Amino acid sequence: MSNKPSAISQIIYAFMLYFVMWYAFTTSLALPELITGGIVAFILSILTYKVTNAGIGILMPNKLVYFIQYLFVFMIALIKANIDVAKRVVAPSLPINPGIVEFKTELTNDFAKMVLANSITLTPGTVTIDVIDDMFYVHWIDVETEDPQQAFMLIAEPFEKVLLKIYG
Repeated sequence: MSNKPSAISQIIYAFMLYFVMWYAFTTSLALPELITGGIVAFILSILTYKVTNAGIGILMPNKLVYFIQYLFVFMIALIKANIDVAKRVVAPSLPINPGIVEFKTELTNDFAKMVLANSITLTPGTVTIDVIDDMFYVHWIDVETEDPQQAFMLIAEPFEKVLLKIYG
């Protein structure tokens, strides 16, 4: 028996997501608005349910706690990286050592890898250049180590720990 949700449940989840987004943008309870939103949400859910539901598992109650934890981990990393980059802008005499590092991830879910890659890129000072299977290639503004395991620990480990709890 597979853990994968049926196509109908995926369509229902997508519909609810799109309908809530429609309401959030229109904030109207007028019947014509609700009918239009329902029709648009239904059409979109039929066309995109496979893509939309790649990350919908995060909304399950048991995963929501880890998602909130991930947001905190991301915000802390974002603040630290912004401070580091700001120091380098204000004091251009600070040395930089740009380079590309590689490391391996334990994540197997493609959506989780995409979230990790985007989190690394959104953190100032690092940009994910490529992801090939389980290898990440990251441009780092100040390479502190070329050892893949240490680079992983400094750049991606906090993110991956929580993503493993969410996506297994």
